[in-house]
Amino acid sequence: MKNKRAIWMMTVAVLMGLAAVMLASNWLLSQPARRSTQIVLAAADVSLGQRLTPDMVKLADWPAGSAPQGSFSDTGKLTGRVLKTSVVRGEPLIEAKLAPAGTLGGLSALITEGRRAITVRVNDVVGVAGFALPGNYVDIIVHTERDGQGEAKSQDISKIVLERILVLAVAQEVERDETKPKVVNAVTLEVTPEQAEVLDLARSVGKLSLVLRNQVDPRPAGTGGATKRTLLSEAEQAAPPRPAPPPAPVVRKAAAPAPRDCVGVISGTRTTKECFQ
Repeated sequence: MKNKRAIWMMTVAVLMGLAAVMLASNWLLSQPARRSTQIVLAAADVSLGQRLTPDMVKLADWPAGSAPQGSFSDTGKLTGRVLKTSVVRGEPLIEAKLAPAGTLGGLSALITEGRRAITVRVNDVVGVAGFALPGNYVDIIVHTERDGQGEAKSQDISKIVLERILVLAVAQEVERDETKPKVVNAVTLEVTPEQAEVLDLARSVGKLSLVLRNQVDPRPAGTGGATKRTLLSEAEQAAPPRPAPPPAPVVRKAAAPAPRDCVGVISGTRTTKECFQ
């Protein structure tokens, strides 16, 4: 009796399993076939400023409805193009990541249209201890001597002359993926033609310093510069007030006795003196 019941349960389980397989197969066959297309991907890690060669790109299948905007389907169209941003292996190559056609490789491919690149000499202090890396933004301070007017004497001044300047390269490196500080002797900055003139004049009349700033903070500083006079006045205002000297003790003089009225009294042969308050 028990064997018959076990056989019956196994038979039911097999039939239910076959029914589930048939239902799943019918559902899969009823689904529309997903279409795919081929787009160009990076075949290796490529740094910004490099020119693409045939061995750096490859074709790969990609869902037709999910192809990135500006992607390519022909590897021949990318040969000789220059990257303006780094890409990793397997990343789609799109037009937004490429410099204009005909651009030569190197630093010139990274310069925004209408801007210029200028290099300034720095040391470990001026270069913000090596933390002014490609892709960062800096302000530029010049320390120089301001000419006096009339009888006023000239005085030293430190003033921010340029703000939010993009660092294109440090020394000969333009890679932006590094986060470790690099102490170098030159920094290349991206500026407008007018800013290039200001920077060239600033480095010829005084000493330059780079000030690292937040990459997403566009607010201008709006400072008037610091001179020795303003520096000392601010220091005096910041110094705590000196305690007042203790008051001198008050010395009270004893009051002089009030004058009294006295009269002479003659009594017989005696003479006495009576005084009245």
